[in-house]
Amino acid sequence: MFGKCSSFYKIGFSITLKTNRMKLNLNKLLAVAGFAVLTLFAVSSCQKNSGSGSTSSKPRLQVSLTDAPADAKEVWVDIKEVRIKMGDTSEITLSGAHPGVYNLLDLTNGKDTILADAEIPAGSISQIRLILGDNNYIITNSGEKFSLKTPSAQQSGLKVQIHQDVTGGVLYRIKLDFDAGKSVVKAGNSGNYILKPVLRVISFVPSGGNVKGVVAPDSVQTFVYAINGPDTVATTATDTTGKYWFGDIAGGTYTFSYVPNDTIHKDASRSVTVILGQTTVVDTVKLEKK
Repeated sequence: MFGKCSSFYKIGFSITLKTNRMKLNLNKLLAVAGFAVLTLFAVSSCQKNSGSGSTSSKPRLQVSLTDAPADAKEVWVDIKEVRIKMGDTSEITLSGAHPGVYNLLDLTNGKDTILADAEIPAGSISQIRLILGDNNYIITNSGEKFSLKTPSAQQSGLKVQIHQDVTGGVLYRIKLDFDAGKSVVKAGNSGNYILKPVLRVISFVPSGGNVKGVVAPDSVQTFVYAINGPDTVATTATDTTGKYWFGDIAGGTYTFSYVPNDTIHKDASRSVTVILGQTTVVDTVKLEKK
């Protein structure tokens, strides 16, 4: 792409030089000017299309797993895949997944672990499904280890209904509770244990990226506006140290406008790229005097 853009530029530049050296009538000058406009348009178009940027217009889904305490020493589950279903379409296996054997009792008291973090299509998520392997077992309080057998009805995976809309440029966090206390059932007097997974969605939270920075001098309170096209998406002000912060802004490129609350300093602006799930640090903005 860059090579083609460069060729357009060279042609336009060559014609411009020849135009300066030749005496052309008005019609020829207009023709050259028209070509120059087309050349600039071509160069501009190539520049806009040549960079993919570090953000995406797609939604991003992050799936985490947690648990509540249970009457056992350890409960291990073998998670192979995380899949979602968009509306009535076929299932999508999430990339960025972390398959493995997890001890659910390590994920209690507010602790969790990320199972998948992936871009997904915009639309409506109708359900999420965990695909389990065969390496599921329990270690009782007395230290005995028993394999956990999964009923045939649930061997195809654990389905949970979601029914949530997702839009581009937003990070969505789903937290799943795999209830070990209710999921492990003792099979009568046989001494065997069965895994009948009880899974539920604790939260489905849309979020985005964060932005922080500093404005100098800190003696001047400055209003900061995050602008996307014609819209002001968010507004904040600097604190007594000149710092400012925006949380959960949709991914994309913004114009940040800095308006000092005095009559001495000029307004300033910066182009800021917001990345989902990350905090962008803006270089210090130094206000100039009028």
